[in-house]
Order: sequence, then structure tokens, then C-alpha cells
Amino acid sequence: MVTKKKSAIPVKRLTKKSAEKPAAEAVKPEQQKPKAAPAAIYVYGIGRRKTAVATVKLFAGGDGTFTVNKKPMSSYFPTLHLQKFATEPLEITGLAKKYSVIADARGGGINSQAQAVALGLSRAIIETDPGQRLVLKKHGLLSRDARKKERKKPGLKRARRAPQWQKR
Repeated sequence: MVTKKKSAIPVKRLTKKSAEKPAAEAVKPEQQKPKAAPAAIYVYGIGRRKTAVATVKLFAGGDGTFTVNKKPMSSYFPTLHLQKFATEPLEITGLAKKYSVIADARGGGINSQAQAVALGLSRAIIETDPGQRLVLKKHGLLSRDARKKERKKPGLKRARRAPQWQKR
């Protein structure tokens, strides 16, 4: 029985793509483009409520602007109640004018999104200043409200609502 002996050196086949690419050693370090520095440094926080998820970026040294989904907060959250709820962590800690906030809220309703933004903002504030944790915890802004809609069960009209019982 004759077996072929495999060579120890693998042979690389040249294709059009590999022939067009310059060798890695041909590019000198001086010719490489320098990596761009990040435009602004921010702290990231995520908040959830029901099916709403909000990612919040807290920019240090900001002018106090608050945008949600690329819109000003006053136009995205139309009522004062929702605006107050979303900005409550900044107002309680007294950091409203020191930071700029960019939030991205998805899913759920507008009320759940406002609560998710508040939780994400609270978590971002703690990342920047751990001393604010007791203040935020005292006001209940660090608690994740885990209540969700219960699923529908078979044989029932809704999650727990049974069909009306008839005697005859």
C-alpha cells in the first residue's frame, strides 16, 4: 500500500484577490493612518421596564441638553409628568447642568420608556460618582421594576380571566 507523503510546508495558492493585496511588511508604520481619538467621553447606562429598553449616554462637561431618539426630550416626552420622571435622577443629585444626556429608547409604551430612561440615567450617574448611590437608592431610582404582562393560558380568555360559567 502506497501512501502519499504530505509536504511539511503548506503551499499558498495565489488568487486575484491575494495577488492584488500588498504584503503586510510592505506597509510601513509611518504610512498607517493614526487612530482618531473619541470625540467625547461618555458613561453608559441601560434601563429596562416591561418591554422598553433604554440605553443612556451621559456626557461629562455638557451643557444640560437632553435628547431622546435624536429629538429634544420636550418633544419626545410631551407631558411634564414624563419629562419629570425621565430627568428625576439628575434633579435629585443636582447634576442637571453638568451633564448632557443622549438616550435611545426602544419598545414598550412612552411611559415605560420614560421609566427605562430614568433607570439607565441613574446607573450612569453611579458610574461617574459612586457617592450618589445612597441618594438615588433612597428615592427608589435604582430598582428595576420587573413587572411584565403575564402570558395567556390555554382554556382562558386572558392570563387569568376564565370564560363565564353557565349553569344550564
